[in-house]
Amino acid sequence: MAMTVEIKGNKLCIEIDLEKPTPSASGKTLVVASTRGNAVSEVMVDGKPVTIGLNAYIKP
Repeated sequence: MAMTVEIKGNKLCIEIDLEKPTPSASGKTLVVASTRGNAVSEVMVDGKPVTIGLNAYIKP
């Protein structure tokens, strides 16, 4: 999973690679992008790194 994070103005911009749709743990959706839990980014807010937990999915 490749993810880039940056701040543009007052927006947090996240770019993440799409994956081949795979069933979620529950099997109700197909995951197309995920950080697979929380990922600490290099982006800083108030001197602290931003942690991102992202799941993008589709319904079959």
